[in-house]
Amino acid sequence: MTAGIRTESLTKRFENGVTALRDVSITIAPGEFVALIGRSGSGKSTLMNILGGLDAPTSGSVYFDDERIEYTDRKRLIHLRRNEVGFVFQQFNLVPTISAIENVAYPLLFNYTPREERDQRALRLLTLVGLADRADHLPHELSGGEQQRVAIARALVGSPHIVLADEPTGNLDSKNSAEIYRLMRTINQEHEVTFLVVTHERELASYCDRTIELRDGRVVA
Repeated sequence: MTAGIRTESLTKRFENGVTALRDVSITIAPGEFVALIGRSGSGKSTLMNILGGLDAPTSGSVYFDDERIEYTDRKRLIHLRRNEVGFVFQQFNLVPTISAIENVAYPLLFNYTPREERDQRALRLLTLVGLADRADHLPHELSGGEQQRVAIARALVGSPHIVLADEPTGNLDSKNSAEIYRLMRTINQEHEVTFLVVTHERELASYCDRTIELRDGRVVA
């Protein structure tokens, strides 16, 4: 199942006076694979944080499947983060003291999913990303590319409609970067999951359906 994202006149000003986003209006159709590009400081991560419910806009609106997100509704934001949006980060953010399968299953703890179901879903996703044979390994026993595959599996474990990936290949070499993009693209096409991927690497954006460019907090392309 897929969902779309729409923003209308989104603006974000911080208390220090910096305006990170200026009147941003974008639409991402269900099932699209879109790259968000721009230089450092252009507002990419700020936009991702707002779309994922990790931060609130100063003004403007965000819609998921035409439902307007109310950023003052804490319960709605928790539901959004747990059930509708998956996150992939540059730093992997794996728990270092638990295995790959436990890392993938970890978000399900907050939904009180039974242990057997958690393990089944996690193993199925590790199989999807080609790491079933590494399920019992700790993060430090995995390569950078393998750790990011675990992170992608974790992002998918809640069956989200949309995956937000913030510089997911920033810590990887070119070979592993290309493999991660191919993996995300395959998941997007075969499982109809919408992807919005922040990247400063324009050559990797070629894997996407289209690009949205931010410059000084504004959409320029």
